[in-house]
Amino acid sequence: MSRPDEETTRAVESCHETLPPTVEGGRVVFGFDGYIDRVREVVSERQSATEFDRVSTLDAFADRVNSSIEAESSLSFEWIQRGVRTGGHVSHLARAFGEFGFDPAIVGCLGHPPEDPFIEEFGEFTLESIGSPGYTDAVEFTDGKLMLTEIGTLMTLDWDAIESRVGIDRLAELIDGSDLFGMGYWSEMPELPDVARGLREELWPTLSDPPETLLLDPGDLRKRESDVVAEGVEQVSNLDDVVDVAVSANRYETRYLAQLVGAPESDFVAESQAAFEHLGVTRFVGHGIDAAHLVDANGLASVQVPRTDDPVLTTSSGDHFNAGLALGHILGLDPHEMLVLGNAVAGHFVRNGTPPTYLEIRNFVSSYCDAFAWSNK
Repeated sequence: MSRPDEETTRAVESCHETLPPTVEGGRVVFGFDGYIDRVREVVSERQSATEFDRVSTLDAFADRVNSSIEAESSLSFEWIQRGVRTGGHVSHLARAFGEFGFDPAIVGCLGHPPEDPFIEEFGEFTLESIGSPGYTDAVEFTDGKLMLTEIGTLMTLDWDAIESRVGIDRLAELIDGSDLFGMGYWSEMPELPDVARGLREELWPTLSDPPETLLLDPGDLRKRESDVVAEGVEQVSNLDDVVDVAVSANRYETRYLAQLVGAPESDFVAESQAAFEHLGVTRFVGHGIDAAHLVDANGLASVQVPRTDDPVLTTSSGDHFNAGLALGHILGLDPHEMLVLGNAVAGHFVRNGTPPTYLEIRNFVSSYCDAFAWSNK
């Protein structure tokens, strides 16, 4: 693909014209997870103590696993740690919005007191800890990632725990008057239905100037029990009665949500539409490596994604898409423009390994269509 389709081209042109020259910042709040990520690479063949070839793709990794199974043999991998960073919805979104020039607040599982990686990175922001963090070994490949996770307090976190550890008054103080509230990941929160109920029934009635949008990242709901997911769908839909809920899911998460209503495995567009209808929220966004789709009461918006064959970092690319999507909501962009902004933030991130500044976002949008040709070189 040397050039994007007409719908994408129009969306990029519109986004470029609509984006303001600068942003004034503001307060955004993210809850309720918190992870410390150990970034890993798997060794394929080692030449010396300092030189080695890596297993570069998930396909190659799977081939080794399958060969071992066929041989009825045990299997071991050597991996190396490339770094330690804070992870999870709260960390990735707060990091990005800090780079955009906003003032993020984190209400999450950061440790008691917050562990050093959170203090070192987010010490200048407002931090409220509600439990111990989880730990993730994020194994990087060029075509994806393997996440091995030990979940902390989030596994048992319910509304009573949030209320007792941070307090409704303090939570209201942070969220009231903020530009957006983000929450993730549903898949790691078995008590998400209770948390959504608490937000709707106990917190939102106390707010005088609530944010217009609540961004919810479902994560991989395949790991949750079907009755827990069903109850969560009901409570998330009810939550949309008091705040516009935008659910943003990747390709495979979207497929699962569509299958909950018996939709057959089909194309990404149809699955995004089925997920929207099932969830009963203001809007649903499905984002993938080739395209992103937004469905709301007005219909469908779709934008193609300029891919890169040489990503620097893929772990949390979806979170960075969500950061751009959230910024689009704050700036009042239309659905097509929101998708372009989400893809721009994610596109810069996977190519550079760091979230962009607002100027870098504008620069990516201005060269968005040209990036389709670059990806084929």
